[in-house]
Amino acid sequence: MGASKCTGGECASEQVVTNPRTRQPINLVITGFMGTGKTVVGREVARRLGWEFVDMDELIEKRLGMSIPEIFARYGEGFFRERERELCGELATKKGLVIATGGGALIPEENRRIMGANGLLICLTCEVDELLRRLRKVKDRPLLEVRDRRKRIEDLLAKRREAYSRIPYRIDTTGLTVEEVAERVIELLRGAMSTKRIPVRTPTGNYEVHLGRGLLSQVGRLAYERGLRGKAALVTNPTVGCLYASTVAASLQRAGFDPLLIEIPDGEAFKTLDTVRLLYEHFVEGGLERTSPIFALGGGVVGDTAGFAAATYMRGTPFVQLPTTLLAMVDASIGGKVGVDYKGKNLIGTFHQPALVVTDTDVLTTLPQEEFRCGLAEIIKAGVIGSPALFEHLERKGVEPLEWVIAEAIRVKAAIVEKDPYESGLRAVLNLGHTFGHALEALSDYRMRHGEAVSVGMVAAAKVAIALGLCGEEVEVRLISLLRRFGLPTRYQGYKPVQLWEAMAVDKKKRGGRLRFVLPQAIGKVVITEEVPRDVVLKVLREIEGSAERS
Repeated sequence: MGASKCTGGECASEQVVTNPRTRQPINLVITGFMGTGKTVVGREVARRLGWEFVDMDELIEKRLGMSIPEIFARYGEGFFRERERELCGELATKKGLVIATGGGALIPEENRRIMGANGLLICLTCEVDELLRRLRKVKDRPLLEVRDRRKRIEDLLAKRREAYSRIPYRIDTTGLTVEEVAERVIELLRGAMSTKRIPVRTPTGNYEVHLGRGLLSQVGRLAYERGLRGKAALVTNPTVGCLYASTVAASLQRAGFDPLLIEIPDGEAFKTLDTVRLLYEHFVEGGLERTSPIFALGGGVVGDTAGFAAATYMRGTPFVQLPTTLLAMVDASIGGKVGVDYKGKNLIGTFHQPALVVTDTDVLTTLPQEEFRCGLAEIIKAGVIGSPALFEHLERKGVEPLEWVIAEAIRVKAAIVEKDPYESGLRAVLNLGHTFGHALEALSDYRMRHGEAVSVGMVAAAKVAIALGLCGEEVEVRLISLLRRFGLPTRYQGYKPVQLWEAMAVDKKKRGGRLRFVLPQAIGKVVITEEVPRDVVLKVLREIEGSAERS
């Protein structure tokens, strides 16, 4: 790590970062092997943040009145490690500290747990040649008092590798200045504390949805923490790939992955078995194994198609969702449903839960407005299904704060899929508006966007519910008003009602040859029924047939 270039003046002080669960200030703990720069980086970070800096080695030396080599010589390494353990417990009770640990302080799992309970742990790493250069004149390292320093460093790194790998955040300091490493530490601190983690429990294992800003640059680290390793495939489309593939690929490489970039054609028309076959060919040619993770970077089409390929290649490989549309963030990326279209939407598919979902809201800045509106349709749907608070928030305040709105929609879906992971009953409520919507999509050869079709479908569902006496007219009024507020369609045109009825007949959600309808009873409550007469459906379709204007 190069010499510090910050020679004077005070950097602007940052606000103390708080634990998002407790809202209490946290500590920042910097660890790693000797020579990686823990102390100099820690001092610079503390200066920039305006926090108190603590060097654990220096504090132990001060309290015992002797240097670390003297401690080792007089009392032995075991005595020193016990003092480290005690100090970890002491510092963990304090707040707003930047702590530089000794290289072995966080090797014991108990110490990592104690320090990590109210601290962000960051491990600095460095290449061996650079470590030798930095440490060549250092005389106060008792563990390096050997003839062959290289071998000693390599042996120690090998012994500590597993423990270091369990530190949540890592930064390679090779070739970087103190200021550059400090900036990366602060960036990780900001990102980690602004990230929401939404757990999703499934029969095949639990996973988390990471929601926040700037997360695509952290995909490699998050995947590594999840236990994923080695060769990987990054599946995207040309539109998304040119914007974000390099960021994700670089993040994967930094975390030790060997990513293979694969682009598939853009659009619902290519969500087919032919595209899946193309993915298989790339997987085989790239030498992907059963443990090789498949990363899906894109909207619902990329996620569904890559997910189906991951579910079936070698009988199932790990799968990571990186949604880049609002629609995919709140819907397609959650719940493990993957598949392709075949004579109908999603007629071929399976359930394959992701190992991880990384939702970076920064990507929404490049999302076309019409695609953003489509995502809002699914968010409104989530409110109708299970969150009156979300629906009312949209009515009163709109979509800000956006991350809260997205998180609430995700929580609605996660709560439902946890109770019914394989869509055997309750999960069908997520299909509000879909029975009508999928028919509109199919008739338009998928030129009509999914969110727009679901918007019209929800209006139809509300009108059917009123006709059957399941809800009052105020539900329809509020729903139509909110959809129009966000520029979403509430009517359709170009097809006869009977055409829609016939298109609905191939819906994969039929049971015993009968269509299932999800109908609102109130905002926040829906019901599933097969008891909807054909004439009621046709009457409703005639009512909303006509101009598809959004206002």
